[in-house]
Amino acid sequence: MPIFEYRCEKCDEAFETLVMGKEIPECPGCHGTKLERLLSTFAAVTGTSGGRAELNAGPESCGSCGDPRGPGACSVN
Repeated sequence: MPIFEYRCEKCDEAFETLVMGKEIPECPGCHGTKLERLLSTFAAVTGTSGGRAELNAGPESCGSCGDPRGPGACSVN
């Protein structure tokens, strides 16, 4: 069950949700179904430090499209 990130085109709320099978997600704010699927990066637990898990979220995104390679790496910029 993948987790996808969306932005509602009706109320502009950004959210993430589990999507199972052919299920159509809806906005938790206005319950709209006209959604833009956003690009997202993943995070992974890379080890522990003193009993605490360290989270490695990868490189920062460009801010426009979410491409983790940074500004100018995609056709949006």
